[in-house]
This record gives sequence, C-alpha cells and structure tokens, in this order.
Amino acid sequence: MKIAMIGTGYVGLVSGVCFSDFGHEVVCVDKDLTKIEKLKAGEVPIYEPGLDVLMAKNVEAGRLSFTLDLEEALDGAEAVFIAVGTPTRRGDGHADLSYVMAAAEEIARTAKDYIVIVTKSTVPVGTNRQVKQTVKKANPQLEFDVASNPEFLREGAAIEDFMKPDRVVVGVQNDRAAEVMNEIYRPLYLREYPIVTTDLESAEMIKYAANAFLATKITFINEIAALCERVGGDIKEVSRGIGLDNRIGNKFLHAGPGYGGSCFPKDTKALARIGQEHAVPMQITETVIKVNEEIKRRMIDKVLDLCGGSVNGKIIAVLGVTFKPNTDDMRDAPALTIVPALVGGGAKVRVCDPQGQHEGEALLPGVHWVEDAYKAANNADLVVLLTEWNEFRALDLKRMAKKMNLPHMADLRNIYSPRDAKRAGFTAYASIGRGEYFDD
Repeated sequence: MKIAMIGTGYVGLVSGVCFSDFGHEVVCVDKDLTKIEKLKAGEVPIYEPGLDVLMAKNVEAGRLSFTLDLEEALDGAEAVFIAVGTPTRRGDGHADLSYVMAAAEEIARTAKDYIVIVTKSTVPVGTNRQVKQTVKKANPQLEFDVASNPEFLREGAAIEDFMKPDRVVVGVQNDRAAEVMNEIYRPLYLREYPIVTTDLESAEMIKYAANAFLATKITFINEIAALCERVGGDIKEVSRGIGLDNRIGNKFLHAGPGYGGSCFPKDTKALARIGQEHAVPMQITETVIKVNEEIKRRMIDKVLDLCGGSVNGKIIAVLGVTFKPNTDDMRDAPALTIVPALVGGGAKVRVCDPQGQHEGEALLPGVHWVEDAYKAANNADLVVLLTEWNEFRALDLKRMAKKMNLPHMADLRNIYSPRDAKRAGFTAYASIGRGEYFDD
C-alpha cells in the first residue's frame, strides 16, 4: 500500500520509517526544504536511537522517500497521515490546529481519488470532524474518509513502541475506512498486538486521557516524595511497595524534578481547556499542571540549600538538560526552569548533556557547554544530576568529588544513594523523597 506522511517531525518521521519497514511504500512530505534535503542525504534531523539505521535500510529498499511535492506523495496513495505540530496556543491553553487544518485543505485541493485522511497529530475531541468539514468545503467532489490514529511513542524508545505497541487505537466512521486502516496495520494484527477500533471521538479522547493519567501518576509520586522528605520515608521503597500492586503498576513511579517533553505538558493543558469549554472542569488534571510547576521550583530550593542560600558566584555543574535520556528534546524540560534560575542568581553554570547542546544553546543562554561530566565538575561548588543518561549512572564519584571545590551534589533523579555519595567524599548531598540528607 502507498502511504503519504505529511510532516517529518518526531511523530511523522518515526511513523513513516516504521510503516515503510512494514513493507508499505511511504512518501514523507514537508515544506521545510532544508529538512527534506537532509533526509534525502540520509541525515536524521532528530535524535532517536536506531532511527538512522532503519531509515537508511528502507530508503535503500525503495520503500521510503522524501519530497516537498504533496501531489507526488498523494499520487496512488490510499491513505495520507497528518503528523504536523499542535502546539499549545498562546493565551488560552488550547491546541493550535492551524497546521492540521492547513494540511487538510492542501489534501483536498491535491487529492484526485478516494483516500483515507488519518490524523496522527494529537488533537482535541471533535477535530477529525472539523477536518472532514474542511476537506468537504475545499473540495466537495473528493471522495474520502477521515480516521483518528493517535500516537503513543516514547521518545528514546519510539521504534520499539511502534513495532511492539501496547495497543493501536483507530477511530473510524465506516467499514471502508476501517479496512484501509486494518491493511496498514496488518503486520501488527498478524502478530496479535491489540488493535482498538472505535469511533472518532473515543479515539481522540483515549490519547488525552492516557497522557493525563500518566502525568497524574508522575505528579502523585513526586508529591509523596516531598512528604517522605519530611517524615523520613524513602520514596524508592514507597514506589516499589505500591508498584507491586497490579492495580497500580510500577511504571511512572520514579520521583524526580517534574515531567516535561512534547506531550504531557501540552496534552494536559489541552485536556483542561476541553473540559472548561464543555463545562466539565478537569479538576485533577488542572491540579496536576499546577503541582508539576511547583515541583520544578522546589528543585531550585534544594540547590539553594546546598549552596548556603545563594548561588551567586558559585560554579555549578549540571549533568543532563533534556527532559529525559535518549532524546535531544528540550520542550518543557525541568532544566528550562531550574538552569535559568541558577544563571539569574549569579551562578556560573556548566552543562553536560550527550544530545542536548544543539537545542539547548538557544534555550539556555549564559551557560558554558562541556563534553565531559568530570570537566564540568572541575573546581565546581555543586553537581546537579538533572537527566538520568546512562553516562551519568556509573560516574566515578570519588574522582568527581576530588575535582570539586566543594563536593556537594543535588541528585534530582535518585541515581545514587546517600551512603555512596558520602563514602566517595561528598560533604553535602540531597536527593528526591529520601529523608536521609547529610551535610558535613
């Protein structure tokens, strides 16, 4: 089957590459000339482990190509996926659908034969019906159907998530569209991965409900972590104890500096806005948004405490600034709240991140980028572990402590234990949700 993919951002590129690996002919379309030229040259514009190899394999096989020409992409295609951005709209928190609707209009003006228009972008409930109206208005003669196919890709593990999904969600209005979608996902169906076929509105809602629930889970454990610090509990033990309950599960129960990334912040805000518009306030989700921001600011207080109340003139090494490991994504990362506060407080901040510099240079002005964690810690007054990259999970803490002016550590991902830090020579250490804090 031939598939057109509009948008070569994170979702569009990963989806296009993986569909081509299923055996489909996929043409990825984008208006960004520079991006298309890079893709044609074999360069992947995002960091996602294994994506470059898979892309090269399918380009060589002739199943995957890239173009600026939508007409070329739609020629002979049975389905076209809209995978463009839906950023939070300024002022009201709603998802900005202008890119989605613009893509729908272009499809309407360009398509010549029956086609299923599939929304892959995360969109509010009712958007697919708006897409249908937009296409009908732009080209009343076009024969088409719409489908909702939300993505559930974790950055850093997107290929595995696509190839071995917990479920695939498909929203359709009739059997004809369902048959096309079934053919697209036939390789997964044959391997008995769950395909949830439902109506348009339910498919749209599943995406928002899933992300809001996971964001709630993260925020809940972070609030429990704050309480553990006051009462002397250990959040790692608490997380393990409740996570063994099958009704709760152990995923997304790792305390840290708050959630970030391309999905949770945007989708929780959009869900809250949808609730307001329909007079059904999403009070839990609204609270999650508020508490998550407070958690990020609480991390600043931890750093200040380790620096005697002020970071002015201090040298601080920040290890990791992307919102999670195995990605170069800086969107809504806790670092964007914490690091500017340190710079604004007069600290000299050195940053080390395996993939974050390209995006981070523009987002974190006033910091010095270094390629090595030990170089970042040289003569520093504090090390802040902010993203749990594998490179930071097995540091030689003795070596690091000896290089520092003041061997203090803020372990905001609970990578190490207070005992290990103390044995290595750190004289002050703080983590998340563990009552044991020392300051010699």
